[in-house]
Amino acid sequence: MMRMAAPFHHVRPLRTHLPGVQAIVTESARSFGRHTHGQFGLGLVMDGGQASHSCAGTVEALPGDCITVHPDEVHDGMPLGDRPRRWFMLYMDPDFVAGAADAYEFARPVLSDARLATLLLRTCTTLARLEADGLLVEQEGMRLLGLAAGRSLGRVEAPGRLRLARQLIDDCPSEQLSLGALAHAAGMDKFQLVRGFGRAFGLTPHAYLMQRRLQLARALLAQGVPVVTAATDAGFADQSHLTRLFTRALGITPAAYRRAFS
Repeated sequence: MMRMAAPFHHVRPLRTHLPGVQAIVTESARSFGRHTHGQFGLGLVMDGGQASHSCAGTVEALPGDCITVHPDEVHDGMPLGDRPRRWFMLYMDPDFVAGAADAYEFARPVLSDARLATLLLRTCTTLARLEADGLLVEQEGMRLLGLAAGRSLGRVEAPGRLRLARQLIDDCPSEQLSLGALAHAAGMDKFQLVRGFGRAFGLTPHAYLMQRRLQLARALLAQGVPVVTAATDAGFADQSHLTRLFTRALGITPAAYRRAFS
């Protein structure tokens, strides 16, 4: 039986010279399942088209459109049509964004704004230069945030008890947490936790924990930590477990991701 060729996929991380900010250029025909990022994401579709489902509903983005995602927002992504799409993304840690504004939200998941698109493209070009001025990049980042800002999206806050369970995962994602411990933190039984957590946050407790571990491993790898150490420190069973989930989520191996930032 002939094996189907894997969809085209290429990822190129860029150094940003700014703590808390990562940049990635991706060209891919792959579809990505439901996942989250621990950062604010602001990007530009440069070729092809992208469709995604999130808390804002189903959205489509075409060349020249800017795309956004909030921290912990559950979303997916797939190409429009049968050709790869190419896009550039800036991932900004919440602490970096907090330095610009006490409370911040993107206006919409897709922004058709020529000024914002031009500035994003210029920032991408700046980041590609090794001699890029850190102050200049930070200044452009603040301008980007200003153009992309908007009113609250009106997202519904999860019940306080479920937030306690989520906070336990956020505080110690590398620990071997049990469903019983999460249910105890939330003051509910295990069945109530699993059903309520999925409704409130879009992911089961285990899936959310895996996303948090991937985010921790990603930060460690960007600091130059060896893959095997990052896997252990992030709470994965072994290096192969990290590699499998990391590659599935980001389309690049942990080793290649680490090399791009070393």
